[in-house]
Amino acid sequence: MSTALLIVVGLAMLFGFFNGMRDSSSIVATMISSRAFHPRAALGVTAVAEFVGPFLFGTGVAKTIGGDIVQSNVVTLNVLIACLLGALLWSLITWVLSIPSSSSHSLAGGMIGSVVISAGWEAIKLGGLYKVLIALFVLPLVGFVVGFIVLRLIYFLAHGASPNINDFFKGGQLITAVALAFSHGTNDAQKTMGIITLGLIIGNQLDHFEVPIWVILTSASVMSLGTLFGGWRLIRTLGGKFYKIRPVHSFAIQLSSAFIVLFASVTGLPASTTQVVSSSIIGVGSSERLGKVRWGVADDILTAWVITIPASALFSAGIYLLVVYFT
Repeated sequence: MSTALLIVVGLAMLFGFFNGMRDSSSIVATMISSRAFHPRAALGVTAVAEFVGPFLFGTGVAKTIGGDIVQSNVVTLNVLIACLLGALLWSLITWVLSIPSSSSHSLAGGMIGSVVISAGWEAIKLGGLYKVLIALFVLPLVGFVVGFIVLRLIYFLAHGASPNINDFFKGGQLITAVALAFSHGTNDAQKTMGIITLGLIIGNQLDHFEVPIWVILTSASVMSLGTLFGGWRLIRTLGGKFYKIRPVHSFAIQLSSAFIVLFASVTGLPASTTQVVSSSIIGVGSSERLGKVRWGVADDILTAWVITIPASALFSAGIYLLVVYFT
């Protein structure tokens, strides 16, 4: 492998690690806030499930990220380096500010910025780009609707139940959390796989898009390792700043989010787990009472979602110009 390709692989692994560290908050925040699990136990279970997930549900999302967005014959390794650095920089900024921005959005923005500045819009496969953007912006809305409906359905089915039903919702979170971790590991680890595989094609290590087993193993490993470190800043944001989350809320949120992200994974749609979980939290809270949600926090997160793609695109474009200037 060339030095540039090794840098791409290293940055992609760092992105996967940071993605796992950030997005672990999406999976464990509600189960910790509802006191269903100890924080370290929740992160441990999540890490194991995230490692296993990428081996179970194929590589459709990796194909979308690495094969359907850009023309690999006009993209260079320097473009991928700039893409990953821009995405990492924006993710780091939002992490420091405790804003649950989307790593998926930052990667998409980084790809757009670095590719367009280097090869022009003709290097972008618009069909694949539209697929990514639609998934990233529509799935959170689906999360809100599904979360709203699921809580109403749970209340309907549990009508007249004794307070002991809370024990069921606490214990049931082991199943829903594992399902959400499976789906997150499947979807988000594949984004790292897609970038590495695209780099291998550009670096003449592969002649067609097929994810090698070592790429799957490496991507799953770095994401689960990142999960063990936990994004404590974002856990506090998602777990308590919207409203006081009880076991029934956490159960509904995880059930809704797991279904949506798993559906996205098997259909090749690159979902943002952070967005889906955040919107499900809002949907579940609104289902109980609109005034229950602290909408000021939701506005802050929505603002971060809107500016993530253009911000990371600008960062990546600027980094690409610097890389070209100094090499």
